[in-house]
Amino acid sequence: MQSVADAWYRGSRWLWLLLPLAALFALVAALRRSAYRRGWLKAQRLPVPVWVVGNITVGGAGKTPLTLALVEALTARGIRVGILSRGYGRSGGDQPQRVRADSLAAEVGDEPLLLARRSGVPVMVHADRYRAGLALLAEEPQLQLLLLDDGLQHYQLTRDCEIAVIDGQRRFGNGWLLPAGPLREPPHRLATVSARVCNGGMSQRDEWPMTLRPGMWCNLQGESSASLPPALRIWALAGIAHPARFFATLGALGLVVEQRLPLADHFALTDHWLQGAVPPGVTLVMTEKDAVKLSPACGRDVWYLQVTAQLPPELVEQLLLRHPLAGDCHAD
Repeated sequence: MQSVADAWYRGSRWLWLLLPLAALFALVAALRRSAYRRGWLKAQRLPVPVWVVGNITVGGAGKTPLTLALVEALTARGIRVGILSRGYGRSGGDQPQRVRADSLAAEVGDEPLLLARRSGVPVMVHADRYRAGLALLAEEPQLQLLLLDDGLQHYQLTRDCEIAVIDGQRRFGNGWLLPAGPLREPPHRLATVSARVCNGGMSQRDEWPMTLRPGMWCNLQGESSASLPPALRIWALAGIAHPARFFATLGALGLVVEQRLPLADHFALTDHWLQGAVPPGVTLVMTEKDAVKLSPACGRDVWYLQVTAQLPPELVEQLLLRHPLAGDCHAD
């Protein structure tokens, strides 16, 4: 899959062979969205406003850091926020599941677990985000706003505000829809969202800039440091959509990495796999999304880098002006 993703951004000519499938994908996507817009398929509305964070491309563009930054900005204004997520790859059963700091990534998903640990706000996962929302509001009736992580195409749930994040470096690749390109929806879909946020690179007209700032280094035992402790041998691991971005960050921080291990997005990282893949005596650095899958007893010296999204403060102010929270907090 990684080679196909690389081809999307290199503009490989053989992708022309997939254009008929891309045209079929575009037709199905357009018909589906039109069906919800016209009411042929019924979207469900939750009792509190829903803000969606998503993108139109496959893979990571910075949705999780953006969601965390929005939670921080909203809670700083006294707004009680919860998070809904699909919980990609989770094995926790058919019922909505509350994500807690001590949950297992395999049961709730890596990104929801990261969101729960970093944000401190209630998080609920289920493929049906409407059911997840009802379950979360039943447990937390004081919530005033729900953020739907990675839900731009989840039209079954009515949304009050859409925030689309764009990879400022890779943008939209070759500009084609799946499987010939990385797009889940055509670029003109962005004209309908409430805000477009550009992660890195040069933001274009009507895009809000977002910058990912490296933060503290943390290990699995709960220790943290402003800099990585001295190590003779450093290996780097990244099971995200664009591992090269993480490796470039390490280079910008001046780390000399002996071995890079790029893995597939949402790779099922385990303590056992790590013991077989990484020799003793190596300091292993990774993303926080990878680290939540491991236990403190994994048997290797593991450190992860926290990153924080920096947003213009006017973004949340404008969104609240355009989408005010009506009435008091939710109550049964």
